[in-house]
This record gives sequence, structure tokens and C-alpha cells, in this order.
Amino acid sequence: MTRFKRPVFKLSILSAVSIFTGHLLAEERPNIIFILADDLGYGDVGVLWQNQKEGKKMKTPYMDQMAHEGMILNRHYCPAPVCAPSRGSLLTGLHQGHANVRNNQFDKALEDNHNIANTLQKAGYYTAIIGKYGLQGKGRNADSWPAFPTKRGFDYFFGYVQHKAGHTHYPDHETTRGKVELYDQDKNVSADLSKCFTPDLFTARAKKLISDEVNDGDDQPFFLYLAYDTPHAALQLPTVAYPGWDESDPTSDKGFGLKGGVQWLGTPGKMINTAVGEIDSYRHPDYTTHVQNSWSDLEERQAGLVRRMDDNIGDLRKTLKDLGIEKNTLIIFSSDNGPHRASYFTEKQSRDGIAYKANSFQGFGPFTGIKRDCLEGGIREPSFAVWPGTIDAGQRSEQISQFHDWLPTFCDLAKIPQPARADGVSLLPTLTGKGEQRPTTTYIEYTGHGDTPDYEEFDKNKGRRRGRSQVIFLDGYKGIRINPKQNQNDFEIYDVTKDLKEQNNLAKTSDYFKELNTRMKDRVLQIRMPDKSAKFMWDHSLVPSIEGLGDLKQGLSVKSYQGSWSWIPEFRLLESQSETVLSSLDSDKISSLMADGGVLCEGFIKVPTSGEWTLSMNSAAKFLVRIHEKKALDNDFMHTSKKVSVAMRLEAGYHPIRIYAADSGADSADLSLGLEWKLGKRAFEQVAIYSDAP
Repeated sequence: MTRFKRPVFKLSILSAVSIFTGHLLAEERPNIIFILADDLGYGDVGVLWQNQKEGKKMKTPYMDQMAHEGMILNRHYCPAPVCAPSRGSLLTGLHQGHANVRNNQFDKALEDNHNIANTLQKAGYYTAIIGKYGLQGKGRNADSWPAFPTKRGFDYFFGYVQHKAGHTHYPDHETTRGKVELYDQDKNVSADLSKCFTPDLFTARAKKLISDEVNDGDDQPFFLYLAYDTPHAALQLPTVAYPGWDESDPTSDKGFGLKGGVQWLGTPGKMINTAVGEIDSYRHPDYTTHVQNSWSDLEERQAGLVRRMDDNIGDLRKTLKDLGIEKNTLIIFSSDNGPHRASYFTEKQSRDGIAYKANSFQGFGPFTGIKRDCLEGGIREPSFAVWPGTIDAGQRSEQISQFHDWLPTFCDLAKIPQPARADGVSLLPTLTGKGEQRPTTTYIEYTGHGDTPDYEEFDKNKGRRRGRSQVIFLDGYKGIRINPKQNQNDFEIYDVTKDLKEQNNLAKTSDYFKELNTRMKDRVLQIRMPDKSAKFMWDHSLVPSIEGLGDLKQGLSVKSYQGSWSWIPEFRLLESQSETVLSSLDSDKISSLMADGGVLCEGFIKVPTSGEWTLSMNSAAKFLVRIHEKKALDNDFMHTSKKVSVAMRLEAGYHPIRIYAADSGADSADLSLGLEWKLGKRAFEQVAIYSDAP
């Protein structure tokens, strides 16, 4: 047991959010750009590690500049140490205990539900994705892919749809991966992209899109998800030097922006201005062998790829300055997982069997682990936020956060309430220094293959078999299980603020850490739902009940809220209209309280017997049910009046429950919310419910 160009929301709802956050007025909603690198390690960035390390060094002057002019999010974690689940959790706002894309489910369809793009659409944002996607589902083209980006809330898409397409940076050329498809909306345009190097291509297209949006005169804010495919795996190089780059002044951006840098020409065969010369040929002068005689070919390539993306970022930021929107644009930069060991090279390199090593530049930084490891090097991401005039320069936050926190953050910025189904919290208090930062749930689960590399930097963690891994943060400590045999296996516990390499396991060092271990094992069962497509050994464990609740009274606390929403909001962040305790969810009172609004019912269910319980509900209202923090029933986005059910293995005792419900606009006066319970085949009219409301 555990102790304890779309229509905007109504003004009344915007006001309710403004009252809670106290940050921004509705007319101050910023543009949002989320830049995601592919396989860029924490230690690959100059300001985080390269600048102060010994030996071979890569340079990232423009990333460093972004960090200096904004905030370093020093403890920002990806959802899983590989790309597909990280990107899926980012978009849906769900951690890996709830997301529908888990483990190595590349190209699986992103679920059709509320996500970053379609929520911002509802707030009136123009939404676009440029770059790598990989969440489209089965199909052969834009019409048949069920989760094509424009079917998931993006107004515009330009980039790679399929996961494997991102393993080359020249879509129209016969590299080791062959020619691949690249889409402009629903059209494959790869045949038009001769000599187009994708980091340049994506940046040029992003610059053109932003310029068009600013100059169209409608004052519509935009959200751009710029998902680079670098430095991931295909260690291919550009055709020419970066336009406008000044070797004598590496941090100058005078040659970038609207009139410089990479430019979108839009002519088939010459789509961008760097589509000239010879593919895979240009080596940055800082990294050529006549300067660094000890560098290998692959090291020059890796450093060149990172440096090129760095130039891209400098060019993009200069474009915002030229357009006069820098102070009204929030930029977030991060990476999908830890550093890679490249597998896809040029034809010659494939024949020679050469492999890039992640410790060439210590891309994992001061940590241990790489891509596919749940050790810090595989999951702690190089992350910055810059927003001149709003985020103070030169800050470094140690607040623990994770990708699923961005959906609530962006909802906060857009002045709309976050969906109740979201697992994260808004990071706006951390970014702005205003308001109180709520803690988030930081959780990772992943099934990986192979071993952690046998690098000498990894000390006791080198060569560890990966298998199934699980991470939970509680009380600021990291709990990690690597290849456990059952749910009762202990977590290793580390203070990763001091023990960066995870060498000193605290799990059995005191009664406190023994008790913390118990809470960690309970907590991971109380926050996640099993997924049949990604089975884990703890799927069949009983969810622990809680004790030490004090005096309880029969019934549930019910708070009512007034408004109209496109989704069930996280009511706990809004101001309630009334509060009462009701003995039954079938009460007529529920219907009256929910009319033209919604309700939040909170309390505890008392499960009489341990076992697999089935809970069911049907209602004319939209609803979402959480048991502990498990998202048990979600009947919101695809609302149906038919009965929906879920089976859960619950330990006898008390379990917290939250029932969110909102008027769906259905032509029915009956909005009751009766839950039905079964233990096996035995039906219960009602499991006892209690409230701790005063």
C-alpha cells in the first residue's frame, strides 16, 4: 500500500485560464517553434559539455548563443530513448504509460485524439510540421495513411512521412538507403529535390513558411514543429559551405536571415540555393584532417552534421529578427533521445564496416548511456528555451520536466485550458519566473535490444544488458530498473544531481530509501495503463491501494464549472462555480450541475476484494476517468453514448478516483455518470465511494 485559422474558445474560458496563470493576456499569445534534433546527445552541444571537455571538440556557436540568451532546461527528459515513442508522447502530451506509440513501434499511427497540433488549431493557431514524422500508420500514400500529419491537426506538412526515409539526407539520390519519398502536403516531391540536403531544405522551407505567415496580414499566430533528421545515423555531408557563414567571425549572423543563409527557390531541380555542387562533399574547415590530424572520417562527418544544424538554427533565428517577431516567438530546442552509434553510411563506409562511436566526442556528456539506454546519457536531452523579453537571459533551470509537459505549456500560452487527458503540466512558471511551478510526472518505460556500449567512461554501467527498462522520479531521486524479472524487483536509486554517472546505488542505504523504493514500485503501477501491443511483465500486477486517509464520508465531492470547451479541460486549473458532496453519480443533481458546463467528481472507491475489476460507463456527457493517475476511461475526443469499459487489477482497499465530465451538446437531459463494476463475472451495482471533503 502507498501513503498518501480556427475558432477560438469563448472569452469566458480564456479569462478563467488567465486568472489561474496570471501570465499573459489573450492578445499576447506568442508564435511557438519547437525544434527537435534527431539523436543529438546532451554532450554534443558546446555550452553543455564540448566547450569544457578535454580532447576532440565540436563547436555549436549558435546553440550556445540560444542557451546564453534564454534558459537551459538542464533536467529535461525524453519519454523513451528512441525516436518514435518520444515523438508520439511529445505530440499527444502523454507519458509512456499512456501513449499509444511505445518501445520500437516505428511508423505506428499516432492515435486520433487531442494533441498539440489540433488543440492549437482550436485556439486559432496556424500549425505546421516540417521535417521527420514517422507516426503515419499503415498505408502507401497520404490518402491511405490514417495518421498523416494533416489528419492529426497540422495545417501544413513538408518532410519525411516514413521512419526509414529519415535515414538519408539526400532524398533524390541513390545512397545506401536508396531514393526515398519526401512530401509537400499530400504530394511526393522527392524527384524535384536534386542535391537538396535535408537540414538546409527543412530550414529554407521553414524560413519561407514563417515569412509568408507574417506577411499575409492576418496576425494569426503560428506553431511550427521543425523536426530535423540530423545528426541521425546517415553521416552524409552538405554540398557546399553554408551561405553567409563567416570563417573569421563564426558567431556572426550578418549573412543569414531573409536575404541570406539558405533560401527557398521553389524550382524543381533547384529547390534551394545550396542544391549545387557535389553531394556529400563539403567538410567544415574547423574539422578537416589537415587541421585535426587525429580525427577519423566519421568524426569529421558527425561534427560537420552537428555544425550544419547549428548554422541552420542561427539562420532561422536571424529570420525572426528580420521579420520583427523575435520578441513574440518562443523557441524550444531539444532532441528525441541520446547520441547514436551510426549504422547508415556512404557506400564505401558500408563496405569497410566502419562504425561511428558515441564516445568519439563524449556525446553523452558527463553521464553514462546512449540511445536506447534509460541511463542519463540516453534520456537527458540538450534543451533550451528562448523568448527575448519574456524569458530572462542566462538562466539554467534544474526543474525536472519531460516532453509531455509541452502540450499543457503551449495550451497555457494559447490561453486555452489543457485537456484533462494530458499527463503533463505547464512549464510557463519555470520559463517566465512567474507563478508556482506544479511538479510533473516523469516516467519512462522502454524495451531495448543489445547492451550499453563497453566504453571506459561508463564504469560499472558498461556492457549492461538492456532488455526492459523503467524510470520514475520521486522526491527528486531517480529510480531505474534495467531488465527486471518482476514488478517486485527493487529499483536502483540515484541522486543524479550529484552522481551523474549513476554509480552509487542508494536503494538499501537507509530506511528512507527502502521506503522510497516501495513507493516507486507502487507509483509505477498507479500511473500507467497496460498496452496489448507493448506488453510488460508488470501489466498483471495488482495496483496498490492507499491508506492513512483519515476520516471519510460517504459520497464524492462534485465541483461544477461553467463554459463551453472543445475537450474536457483539466478542471483543477479552473475556478469552480459550486461544490457539493453527492452520494450517487446517478443523481439528477449531476445533470443539472453539468448543463452548459462540466463537473469534476473526486474521492475514493473502496475495492472489497483484490482481483481484476471491470469498470464501465456510458453517458450522454463526455467523460474521462482516472484511478490514481491511471487514465482508465477516455470518452472525450471520439465520444460515444455506448458503454465503454476497461479491466484493471486492483488491490483491496481505497483507490483515489477522478471523474471529469462535460456537456457534449447531445440532445439529452440525462447526463448521469453511473459507473458499473464487475469482479470477474460477478456484477456490483456500485463500489463504495467516499470523499475527504471537509
